Amino acid sequence: MIGYCTVGSNDLDKAKAFYGTLLAELGAKPLMDTGRAAFYGQSMGKPMLGVCLPFDKQPASVGNGNMVALPAGSRENVDRLHAMAIALGASDEGAPGERMPGFYAGYFRDLDGNKLAFFHMG
Repeated sequence: MIGYCTVGSNDLDKAKAFYGTLLAELGAKPLMDTGRAAFYGQSMGKPMLGVCLPFDKQPASVGNGNMVALPAGSRENVDRLHAMAIALGASDEGAPGERMPGFYAGYFRDLDGNKLAFFHMG
């Protein structure tokens, strides 16, 4: 149902390095780079995550209540990917753990403060 979503950045080169490294662990690769936005995914026909400079040329800012959640495939991958995000400069927003029965997630904020999560159901 979701084609793509984007998060804003104030330093696109740093954001592309962060997401390029982190999302490669999920089998994603850069699929499109327009100069002001880069999109990562497995193919153009599957959901993508983009990082962009805001179109209105105003500073990128985070939204209260906004979050992108990425399926990690296993609890072990949630742990590994969360730790990798932190090692790449993200800040911890909630260590990996079971949030409710059958839902395991780890939360972080990227280099620009956008909130993301890796999760696994089961």
